[in-house]
Amino acid sequence: MNTAPPATSFAEVLGHGSLAILAYAILGVLLLVVGFYVIDLATPGRLSKVIRAERNPNATLLASSSLAAVGLIVAASIWSSGGVLREGLLATLVFGLVGIVAQTLGMVVFDRVAGISVRELVQEPTLQPAALLLSVTHFVIGLVTAVAVI
Repeated sequence: MNTAPPATSFAEVLGHGSLAILAYAILGVLLLVVGFYVIDLATPGRLSKVIRAERNPNATLLASSSLAAVGLIVAASIWSSGGVLREGLLATLVFGLVGIVAQTLGMVVFDRVAGISVRELVQEPTLQPAALLLSVTHFVIGLVTAVAVI
């Protein structure tokens, strides 16, 4: 009696893998969009306008570091899924949203403790040292969250 699992063809492996990549990519982009809009809520005016029209380097740096942090969390969630697609997608969604909340709370706490107002910072037309400090803080919150996922 043959008890070996049925063989999976190379085409099936490629098809499943391609669909998994697509699913994770779509979820990752959606989480990046959510992260961007959460940051948008914490800054005065429309963040995309402040970045695009006003060319504000502080807003650009803060948004970029936050999105990089969300990307780290998404990547760690995918890595920790162990190849189980459904559970991996769910974990990526949950951990991604938790990471966005952690970043937002970190930004608010840091604002209060360090006395650095993000709202005031993104109104400054030139790059400020506080923007560098907050950007590293955002990135590190994402890194810590990502490592916690693994």
